[in-house]
Amino acid sequence: MAARDRGVSRPTCVVILAAGEGTRMRSSRPKPLHQLCGRAMVLYVLDAAAQENVRATVVVVGHNATWVEKEILEQARSGVRVTFVEQSEQLGTGHAVAAALSSVEDAIGATDGDVLILPGDTPLLRHATVARLLEVHRERNAALTVLSARMDDPTGYGRLVYAKDGTVERIVEERDANVDERAITEVNTSIMVVRQSLLGPALRRIGRQNAQHEYYLTDLVAVLHDMGHVTSSLLLDDASEVAGVNDRLQLARAERVLRQRINDQWLARGVTMWNPSETYIDADVELAAEVSLLPGTILKGHCVIARGAQIGPNAYLTDVEVGENAYLGTVEASRVRVGADARVSSFAVLSPGTTVASGEIVAPFTHRSH
Repeated sequence: MAARDRGVSRPTCVVILAAGEGTRMRSSRPKPLHQLCGRAMVLYVLDAAAQENVRATVVVVGHNATWVEKEILEQARSGVRVTFVEQSEQLGTGHAVAAALSSVEDAIGATDGDVLILPGDTPLLRHATVARLLEVHRERNAALTVLSARMDDPTGYGRLVYAKDGTVERIVEERDANVDERAITEVNTSIMVVRQSLLGPALRRIGRQNAQHEYYLTDLVAVLHDMGHVTSSLLLDDASEVAGVNDRLQLARAERVLRQRINDQWLARGVTMWNPSETYIDADVELAAEVSLLPGTILKGHCVIARGAQIGPNAYLTDVEVGENAYLGTVEASRVRVGADARVSSFAVLSPGTTVASGEIVAPFTHRSH
C-alpha cells in the first residue's frame, strides 16, 4: 500500500473470540456470559470495539453457541451489528479466526480494510485503547500491529521477540519458549489488528507444530514478518487493562475495577455517594445529577433515578424508576415506579409492578402491591 495511505481511516471488521468453554469457572454458564456489574463479560469487549468505521462485528462461538448468541443479541448496545460464526472444533485461536474469514470479507467488501481481533474475556479493555491501536497501525502502514504489555511476572503469556530493525519478528508461546525467551517481560495480550487482504494468505501458512498442536494466531507475526511486511506493536501502559478472566477470582477482581470506574463516572457527573466503596451500581443504571446514594445501596438492572432523589442506606433496587426529589430508605424493590417527591420509608415492602404516586408517603413496614 502506498505511503500516502498511512493514517487513512480504513473500514474495519471486528472479530471477537468467544468459543471457549471456560472450565476453570466451574459453571454450566458459558464463560463469555459470566456477569460483571449486570452485563455479560463479552459485552464489555463489544463496547470497547465499537469504533468509527467498524462495518461489522463477528463473534466466534463454540461451547453453548445458541445460548451465547441469544444473550449477546438481547443485551448488545443499540447500533452494534453482530453476526456469529461457529468454531465446531477447538483447534486454536488461528483456527477460530479462519472460521470468521468469509464473514469478514463480506463485511469489508472489495475495499481493503483492517481486522481487529479481540479475546472475549478482557472486559477491562478501554474504548480509547482500541482506538489508539487502530491509529498506530494505520500511521505505521503496518500489516499487523499487536497490543503488548510489560508484566513483572509474565508466566503463561506469549513473549514478543523483536528484530534488529525494531519490528516484531515473532511471538513465542511460553510452552515453546527457551530460557532466554522466557526472561522477556513484554507479553502478547491476544489483541491485534491485521490487514484484511493479508489475513487469509497468512493464516493458510500457519501450522500446528507446537506444544499444544494448535493453530496459534500469534504465528501470524512470524509469517507476515518473513514475507517482508511491517509487523509492529503498541505497548500498553497499564497491563491490568488487558487481564483475562479465566476463573471466579479473576472475575471478582475485574468486577471490582469496573465498579470503581462506574462510581467514578457518576461522581464526576454530580452524583453524591456517602461511601463509594459501599455503593454498587450496575452498568445499565441511569442517574441524574444531585442524586444521593447512602452506604450499602445496590442498584441493579436498568434503574432510572431522577434529580435530587435520595436512596438508602442499604437499599436494594432492581429495574426501579424513581422520580425527582423522592426518598427511598432501606427498601428492597423490583420493577417498581416511585413518583416525584414521594417518600418510601425503611422496611416497606413493594411488590413488583407497584406504583407509588407523586408526593405519596409509604409508612415503615407497609406492604404495597400493584
